[in-house]
Amino acid sequence: MKTTIAIAVAVAVLNAPLVAQEEKPVPKDSVRVAVPGCTKGYVFTAGRRTADQPGSGEIPEGMHLRMNAPKKLMAEIKAHEGSMIEITGLMKKGQYNPGVGIGGGVRIAPGSAPGGGMSSAPMVNQIVIDVEGWRPAVGSCPSR
Repeated sequence: MKTTIAIAVAVAVLNAPLVAQEEKPVPKDSVRVAVPGCTKGYVFTAGRRTADQPGSGEIPEGMHLRMNAPKKLMAEIKAHEGSMIEITGLMKKGQYNPGVGIGGGVRIAPGSAPGGGMSSAPMVNQIVIDVEGWRPAVGSCPSR
């Protein structure tokens, strides 16, 4: 009798983490993405996708994303700053649509500023990702 109870408790304890990792449903106006890259503070820079870890979504290499996450999760991510990681999270659909749509699936996008100048309003086109989790990824972050 005692062994049956012990086995039941052990099975319940081992299955508890699996229940906690179930993915939340994705809202209709959002999409779940997995993006490899590097972090610096709350900014995530998308990295190059490899054949074995392609990621998901239409996030080009070098794009900067503003991470939004609970404090505990952000502390874990910041502890791995300078290392390549892959974040998974939710982004609003249509956040990344550079340029102006003129119809028929055609968009006109602005070129780079002359001389590589910066915009006077750095937060204008800030793309946000609500981070749900992260994991280490293959590769290294560029050093500055």
